[in-house]
Amino acid sequence: MDTEAQPTKRDRSSRPSDSENTSDPAGPEDRSRFALSRVTEWVPGGRITLTLLACLLFLLLLSTFVLRPFQIPSGSMEEGLRIGDRVLVNKLAYRFGAEPQRGDIVVFDGTGYFGHADYIKRVVGVGGDHVVCCDEEGRIQVNGRSVDESGFLYPGDSPSTVRFDVVVPVGALFLLGDHRGDSSDSRDHLGSPGGGMIPVDEVIGRADWIVWPFGHATRLHRPDAYARVPAAAAGRAGAHG
Repeated sequence: MDTEAQPTKRDRSSRPSDSENTSDPAGPEDRSRFALSRVTEWVPGGRITLTLLACLLFLLLLSTFVLRPFQIPSGSMEEGLRIGDRVLVNKLAYRFGAEPQRGDIVVFDGTGYFGHADYIKRVVGVGGDHVVCCDEEGRIQVNGRSVDESGFLYPGDSPSTVRFDVVVPVGALFLLGDHRGDSSDSRDHLGSPGGGMIPVDEVIGRADWIVWPFGHATRLHRPDAYARVPAAAAGRAGAHG
């Protein structure tokens, strides 16, 4: 009897099973985790430091391009804005074709016009507006329409003790503080270069919120006092009076 064992042929088409495959390279996610791990090991404080740096970068970008905190330095906008209040200035408010409107509270660079500092005032006249103080009842007139400012003027203040009759140049603003008795504004610079007007290009943004102190926090709305003021007559420019 032939007892010699018959050799068996190995199936050359067979491949190692998935469990035997241990040489696959790491995927993109694994590589990203590895890189992050190396960075956190190199930075003192690890993930906490990286998180703080990311937050600081975000706040820097936010302050540079979107919102800027501004501290009220004087009583010129009382009683709505008090000394020491912090407001958030919307830097995008006028960046996409929109223009400042009468009644807006704006922060602007007064260098060369009011002084070497940033200021916060209310827009009373925009380009082409004819602004006069005052009518028979002591109210400011804009384009022939008397404006009732009693809703935001400092209690006891008159609209103005300074007489003026100006036409706001196109691309400029006529600005007043709400506390007229304690505000250095366009009235005080009528004889200065620019005639007390501030170019729109110098506006940093619109003050939209009081955020500090918390007990005084509120959104700043444009008052209705200027809603019925007619549009400026076409072709007006320059200033007089």
